[in-house]
Amino acid sequence: MEAVVFMGIQATGKSSFYKERFFRSHVRISLDLVRTRNRERVLLEACLDTGQPFVIDNTNPTPEDRQRYIPRALERGFRVHGYYFSSSIADALRRNGARRELERVPERGVLACYARLERPTFAEGFDELSFVRLTANGFDVQEWNDEIR
Repeated sequence: MEAVVFMGIQATGKSSFYKERFFRSHVRISLDLVRTRNRERVLLEACLDTGQPFVIDNTNPTPEDRQRYIPRALERGFRVHGYYFSSSIADALRRNGARRELERVPERGVLACYARLERPTFAEGFDELSFVRLTANGFDVQEWNDEIR
């Protein structure tokens, strides 16, 4: 059983990465879809209760945000893999600006998330961590290395 937690500012490829890597195997839990924390909690609990692999597809910029999911998954015997989506703010703002109007996040929202973004650590409870970068050729996934930026 696997719980996946995405972390990164908007427009860094998190949802596209989900579609490419996890669509056929993991339930996607995203506030963009369910709209409320209560609905998110109900869906998360259903996955935990049934052993269904899932992906938390939110920005999760701080350790406090991530603690909403990690301890509960670990308690239920899930292996927790964190994916940190690394991007420059300029690239993220450019990609966000190219989105369809209804999918675009206000620039101040992207900047606010960037200001709060903290790199994850294994001390948060992750069993595995990876860096993800969106490149011209797709996604570049690397093992966690505290030196990568």
